[in-house]
Amino acid sequence: MSDGAALSYVLFFGVITVLLVRSREVPWWVAVLIGLFGFYLGQTPAFFMISELVSWVFDRFAV
Repeated sequence: MSDGAALSYVLFFGVITVLLVRSREVPWWVAVLIGLFGFYLGQTPAFFMISELVSWVFDRFAV
């Protein structure tokens, strides 16, 4: 699958997730987990940026 196709799928499912959260069908924290799972599963070009962000957040909260 090309990067462009993978990115369009990510955007499509991201919009669906946002619509579900706005309709109160899915709590916000579940939507975050869905998004992170999708990025890690698909490993799109945005994977590296998201991975760095998640690593930074976990490093900040780890004692």
